[in-house]
Amino acid sequence: MSEEQITVLIADDEVRITELIKDFLNASGYNALVAYDGEEALKIFNEHSEISLVILDIMMPEMDGWQVCREIRKTSNKPVILLTARAEEFDQLMGFESGADDYVTKPFSPAVLVKRIEALLRRSNAADFVPNDNKGLVINKEAYVAYMDGKVLELTLKEFEILVYLSDNHSRVLTRDQILDAVWGYDFEGDNRTVDSHVARLRTKLGTFGNTHLKTVYGMGYKFEW
Repeated sequence: MSEEQITVLIADDEVRITELIKDFLNASGYNALVAYDGEEALKIFNEHSEISLVILDIMMPEMDGWQVCREIRKTSNKPVILLTARAEEFDQLMGFESGADDYVTKPFSPAVLVKRIEALLRRSNAADFVPNDNKGLVINKEAYVAYMDGKVLELTLKEFEILVYLSDNHSRVLTRDQILDAVWGYDFEGDNRTVDSHVARLRTKLGTFGNTHLKTVYGMGYKFEW
């Protein structure tokens, strides 16, 4: 852990789960804030700018995890991990469509959860980036950060990974299934339509550059042209 303590928000209506995660995060050097329903989670998130990452249970009273994640995404791209007791395809698709960065099925290992948190937080470390001469686009793979004309692009983890994959394979047509396998993994059982929604958001965030260089090849997939 770094010297500066990192704050994580945990939202789950199961007190036992919430306290377990909180205790493990505290023991790992994190500062943990807790909420027991969706509305409380959103209120705490909006009141505490120091929060670096959010863990949301899907099935919560007042607002479910999907709703909270969508509300967070309206103003922030801080990493979000969704928790669920069901490993169903619909839940996973809804999670990624809502803008979540990762998805963990209960029961889970707290130690593994901490490793996932560390991996997601690495993208917020913008030190030592190496520019590339790509018409204003700079990608720092080590820090999981991308810049457009010197400004940080507010990308989710999946959007960033799609950008890197398209960049590494520029001028090649990549099918949705290829992108799905590269970014989500071969064991992902969801629909490849999730690729379309993520690429659409990525193109919007890239602005004019995205409209010009991120091409849809109809009937095939996508191509990044420089």
